[in-house]
Amino acid sequence: PINIQYTSGTTGFPKGATLSHHNILNNGFFIGEGCRYTEQDRVCIPVPFYHCFGMVLGNLACTTHGACIVIPSPGFEPATALAAVQAERCTALYGVPTMFIAELGLPDFASYDLSTLRTGIMAGSPCPVEVMKRVVSEMNMTEVTICYGMTETSPVSTQTRADDDMDRRVSTVGRAHPHVEVKIIDPETGLAVSRGVPGELCTRGYSVMLGYWADEEQTRQVIDPARWMHTGDLAVMDPDGYLNIVGRIKDMVIRGGENIYPREVEEFLYTHPAIEDVQVIGVPDAKYGEELCAWVKLRPGTELSLEDLREFCTGKIAHFKIPRYLRITSDFPMTVTGKVQKFRMREVSVGELDLADAERTPTA
Repeated sequence: PINIQYTSGTTGFPKGATLSHHNILNNGFFIGEGCRYTEQDRVCIPVPFYHCFGMVLGNLACTTHGACIVIPSPGFEPATALAAVQAERCTALYGVPTMFIAELGLPDFASYDLSTLRTGIMAGSPCPVEVMKRVVSEMNMTEVTICYGMTETSPVSTQTRADDDMDRRVSTVGRAHPHVEVKIIDPETGLAVSRGVPGELCTRGYSVMLGYWADEEQTRQVIDPARWMHTGDLAVMDPDGYLNIVGRIKDMVIRGGENIYPREVEEFLYTHPAIEDVQVIGVPDAKYGEELCAWVKLRPGTELSLEDLREFCTGKIAHFKIPRYLRITSDFPMTVTGKVQKFRMREVSVGELDLADAERTPTA
């Protein structure tokens, strides 16, 4: 192996994904191809290089194409990143969604000259459609791509391309990378589902890790005998092979027998004019099993009550998808690589809302 890359810990304790030269060098090359990098490109990379985003999507995608790497600061600062784009005339900018949200939310955002930007990558966690639209229209990133993957797959399995139509580039995670297979299965039966039906996304090919370091049992839980990597992500594939990530299997909320994908609710709430960022989680409920709780970051100078939020949702989304609880926050629990830790949010919410008894309600 070339690298034992620890997972982000978004769902629990990090695990050591053991990756080979063959894994990451090829993955970096195909990512660079997807971005159409040449020796003329200058790529601003504010994401950490100890993570696959910086190491593979950043370092290897650039070095395999002769592109210049611009490192704006030791740690992410939205103003510093945009200042580096302006000063170095960067053609590409990277970030997880929360980074782009922070940059777009700067009070002096309009003062930065981002006219040289052409492309970039948004990845690391689900990319909100409304944020993608703003990145294209307000940051001049007309060829921005979304990459989907996980540490265990080196990391990218699918990517949108510059020649995809705009709707697909802002609302899907693209199609499978070269030399990578993907399929959607029913998690209960293991059988492939029809196009348009949600199921677990599995991927196979050169990019699948060698295994978890010194943990054969955990490896067997995610890589089956046919070398399919079971991602734990819920996805839908359209007739042309484009994928939508609808959530994590572990994040899915079951309220009164109805399956709710928090990602779908989040996408709708992003359209509220007062909401800058939002995360939706399930919390225990004695009557329905689970209810939705929305953690919301507000735009400067705005206010939002639970009643306002529920009124905004009524008649636009199904009644059982309307959050019962609202928590206004200035920050979300995050990993060091900028990914939201929903399991931490759930722990906090259970305590704050005094739902420990509901969590202990016995079920069959």
